[in-house]
Amino acid sequence: MKITADALLFDMDGTLVSSLESVNRCWTVWAHEYGVTAEAFARYALHGRTAADIVADLVPGERTAGALRRIEDLEVADAGGVRVLPGTRELLSSLPDGRWAVVTSATRRLAEARLGAAELRPSLLIAADDITRGKPDPEPYLLAAKALGADPERCVVFEDAPMGLLSGRSAGMRTVALATTHARDDLVADVVVDDLSAVSARACGGRVEITAED
Repeated sequence: MKITADALLFDMDGTLVSSLESVNRCWTVWAHEYGVTAEAFARYALHGRTAADIVADLVPGERTAGALRRIEDLEVADAGGVRVLPGTRELLSSLPDGRWAVVTSATRRLAEARLGAAELRPSLLIAADDITRGKPDPEPYLLAAKALGADPERCVVFEDAPMGLLSGRSAGMRTVALATTHARDDLVADVVVDDLSAVSARACGGRVEITAED
C-alpha cells in the first residue's frame, strides 16, 4: 500500500513497543490479589481494551476503583521492562512533527511511563483518561485526528489488535495491521505487515507519504 496521509496514528503496546512480559507479570499478581480466576480473566482481558473496562467487568462494585489503582501502580512500577519493536525508531524519526500521534488504551500515567522508558516522545498522546468510550469505539482515533487538524479519511491507523483495527475502521481511516501479537488471519486491515520495519515514510508537502509492504 502506498498512500499520502495527513496524519499517522499509532497504537502503543504491540505496535511501537512490547510490554507483554510486564503485562503478564502485573496482571497475574493482580488477579491473585483479587481472586480472579484464569477463566474469567481470559474472557474479559482482551488485548486493546482499557484497564478500566477490564477491571469493571472482573471486580464490580465498590472494589472497582481500588482494583484499578492497584493494577496501574503495578504496571507503572514495572514499566522499565518495555522493548521497542523493530522499525519503530526508524519510522518515527522520519515523520514531521505534528503529523503523528500515539493513541493507546493505557492511562496517561502508564503510557508516559512506558514511552519514557522506551525514549519515545510523541507530540500528541491520546490515552484512556482522554476518552469516554475506548476501543473498539472510534472515539480515540477521531479525537487524535481532531487534535492534529486532520481529516479522518486522510489518516492511517497502525494497530496490532483486532479491537484497535475496528476502532480505526469505524473512524473511517485506513488501517495497517502488525502481526506482532495476533495471527494474520485474525487481522482485518488494508494491509498486514510483520512489524513497522515493513513501513517507510517521507514528508511530502506538509503531508506524509507512506509505503507499507505485506
